[in-house]
Amino acid sequence: MPSFDEVLKEAGEFGRFQKRVFFLLCQTGITFSSLFASVVFLGQAPDSYWCRIPGAAELSERCGWTLEEELNFTVLPLHLGNRSSSGECERLDVMWDTSVSCTSPFAHYGNRSVNNLPLTACHDNWVYNQPRSSIVSEYNLVCSNAWMLDLSQAVLNLGFLAGAFTLGYAADRYGRILIYLLSCLGVGICGTIVAFAPNFTVFLIFRLLQGMFGKGTWMTCCVIVTEIVGSDQRIVGIVIQIFFTLGIMILTGIAYLVPTWQGIQLAISLPNFLFLFFYWVVPESPRWLLTRKKGEKALKIMHNIAKHNGKYLSPHYSEITISTEEVSNPSFLDLVRTPQMRRNTLILMYAWFTSALIYQGLVMRLGIVGGNLYLDFFISGAVELPAALLILVTIDRIGRRFPFAMSNIVAGIACLITAFLPEDIPWLKTTVATLGRLGITMAFEIVYLVNTELYPTTLRNFGISLCSSLCDLGEIIAPSRLFRLAAIWLELPLIIFSILAVVCGLLVLHLPETKGISLPETVEDVEQLSR
Repeated sequence: MPSFDEVLKEAGEFGRFQKRVFFLLCQTGITFSSLFASVVFLGQAPDSYWCRIPGAAELSERCGWTLEEELNFTVLPLHLGNRSSSGECERLDVMWDTSVSCTSPFAHYGNRSVNNLPLTACHDNWVYNQPRSSIVSEYNLVCSNAWMLDLSQAVLNLGFLAGAFTLGYAADRYGRILIYLLSCLGVGICGTIVAFAPNFTVFLIFRLLQGMFGKGTWMTCCVIVTEIVGSDQRIVGIVIQIFFTLGIMILTGIAYLVPTWQGIQLAISLPNFLFLFFYWVVPESPRWLLTRKKGEKALKIMHNIAKHNGKYLSPHYSEITISTEEVSNPSFLDLVRTPQMRRNTLILMYAWFTSALIYQGLVMRLGIVGGNLYLDFFISGAVELPAALLILVTIDRIGRRFPFAMSNIVAGIACLITAFLPEDIPWLKTTVATLGRLGITMAFEIVYLVNTELYPTTLRNFGISLCSSLCDLGEIIAPSRLFRLAAIWLELPLIIFSILAVVCGLLVLHLPETKGISLPETVEDVEQLSR
């Protein structure tokens, strides 16, 4: 009986059929990256805001005040008498009613000077000055509630983490395409509910669920794409990362054209319903079917692939060799039970954690020169495109391991140099930091491909999901911890980045080279890679 790779070679390793499936599934990268980075535009801070005095809205309507006049009556007194309050988080502890004068509202308080009126913290009733709505103004995420904006992103990352464990396991047990389609449905439904959430609690709950299902779509589509092509075409796993970058750039255009956060949220969520039509054009992974002892279904799909590719399978291909390994439900112990699997798992988990931590940390620290949020964000996405192109040029010529290691080491060295460059040459500091961003982006994209190639089919989706869960952990840690280090010394995070990246570069040299090697079907195949 022929092996799966022999049948795939005759059916076409990257023919018309695979190209169509690849292009369709790549659209998932656009929607996932838009979800990943959406908080930048959903949570835009207002240009300014101030706290209304109770009864001010009614009085303003009765007196015919403009907002500027109301602002002068409400906030201007806070600047008198050497008071430092800006009127954003504090207001005068008074209440205006129908007896208040339109021309001199504070005359109601008799001989008491406005300077002597007490202040109180503002808990609601803010007035926002911003041309576009955001969740900040929708749910009053300002002053003592400002931390809740970071919470909204932490909850999304927590959803990614939950999706890595639950849906990664489910995809190995119940099938790639089933979990992919269910995840797309979940992202669409939860994203729509988020757009119309009546309160912040509902917003957080369904944003967490959207993150969980979003991770399911992204990880599963990467696995499907890798499993239906030949060993020489697995760099499609890198090309799909380009669509992730394109999603970030497209999100900028959506946010620029759509003036409300609800519209942006719907724009990045509703396309997931269109992916449900993939049910009729994207088949189940034949590799997965073979590991579940469903050889007839796998062979039927291979005949269909050959037909669309203009190929013809030999008549003796009536059965395909399936895994001789006992099929079991995947567990963490399967990833660490044997020596090579254990080494791969621990190194890859560290690589995912390091890549995510440094990538998000550099984005947050470096920023892009200029004051236009939309232009800055677009450029930050465009900076990542050369990373994928460099990988495509090198990875099939010199292999996976060396570019993987060097991209981490270059990122680490660039971070270290940036930390000690003087502030009076900002262009050089920015250039070297951007080199670090380029290096860690390359490492981040290579880890997707290498992780796919180092796990057997029976554990591939679960293994990738489990290892990439450390990526979500790194993204949760980056905002909350690194800036505390920056408060001690601004460049301290860069020193930590450099150490983490160089160590990662040295560790990945201990991974086996997978260039031109067939995807492993069993744990024994993985153990043979090191030999």
